[in-house]
Amino acid sequence: MTAVLAAATLLLTAGCSSGDGGAAGGRGGAPTPGRTAGQADPSGRATGQATEQAPPAQGSVKVLRTVATGLDSPWGLAPLPDGDLLVSSRDEGTIVRVDDRTGRKTELGEVPGVSAAGEGGLLGIALSPGYASDHMVYAYFTSASDNRVVRMLYDESKPSGEQLGAPDTIFKGIPKGVIHNGGRIAFGPDRMLYVGTGESGDTGLSQDRKSTGGKILRLTPEGEPAPGNPFPNSPVYSFGHRNVQGLAWDSRQRLFAAEFGQNTWDELNAIKPGGNYGWPEAEGRSDDTRFRNPIAQWSTDEASPSGIAYAQGSVWMAGLRGERLWRIPLKGTEASADPQAFLEGEYGRLRTVVPAGGDRLWLTTSNTDGRGNPENGDDRILEVQVK
Repeated sequence: MTAVLAAATLLLTAGCSSGDGGAAGGRGGAPTPGRTAGQADPSGRATGQATEQAPPAQGSVKVLRTVATGLDSPWGLAPLPDGDLLVSSRDEGTIVRVDDRTGRKTELGEVPGVSAAGEGGLLGIALSPGYASDHMVYAYFTSASDNRVVRMLYDESKPSGEQLGAPDTIFKGIPKGVIHNGGRIAFGPDRMLYVGTGESGDTGLSQDRKSTGGKILRLTPEGEPAPGNPFPNSPVYSFGHRNVQGLAWDSRQRLFAAEFGQNTWDELNAIKPGGNYGWPEAEGRSDDTRFRNPIAQWSTDEASPSGIAYAQGSVWMAGLRGERLWRIPLKGTEASADPQAFLEGEYGRLRTVVPAGGDRLWLTTSNTDGRGNPENGDDRILEVQVK
């Protein structure tokens, strides 16, 4: 489908917010991470661009078609330049190519070293910002010892099942657990790799800047701490997170992230370099000035957010336990109206949402992993139109 662009590259219990998340890529120069023209810079000086216009308070969602069915524990989703889709299976450890016109599935291969258990396994995937020439696919997965990021050559000339090259580990040592493994990866407009991690059930890791658990990391494509990161020689971009599974940038290159709360509040946050988002001292909004408050929050039974995407002036957030797609209209880095819920209970648990160009999104379900609602049938990819 021609609407898909390479620039759209990636994006249990009540106590775990019942869940275990695509984002935009980009080309060109490297803007200061987390901000762009029209925002205040880190010193608080405004850049002088005109006031932003908010989208309408009320939006709409229309499911255009089911692209594919019969998927096994789909987690990561990466649109290819020709419109087809790569999908990772958390539990099987495989990556499948889906023809966006016919829904035909072709297995590229199994990623070696994946140790799937609980919320861990083969999670987020993303295409290299230089994919047109290097054909590299990045993946985040749980191994026997940690969570890590690898990259693999996708060689279409080889037979089905053998098209993925051996994984090259570019970053390792992210804490793993049965719960809270994070897992979303996405290349930002600055061509750096952003990685959402969880605190693996050890809440103390989130406030420990020496740990990579409970963080958003910012790396070069080779896995080094990216230039301009807020803490010297550190991959940490923001901290105080519980379990980040959603990353997306708006049209002005500002980063947003969704994360699971515990028993009370799930969050959508506007990410500031070096920002502290409060966990475990704060869940949801807080009066503590050390912590940055979410721009929107939900009770855990309404959301349990995984993937997010930006389109039509709003962030769109997939809910697992909430079984709905949330629309959060934006004006700058604030919600301009109350969030709206769509598709409530119609397709079961929703895992990943990825821009498909213009007013279209790809949306995946997550009902076949043993913790969802098997009566909703096979997991699938939907194409939806949003306003």
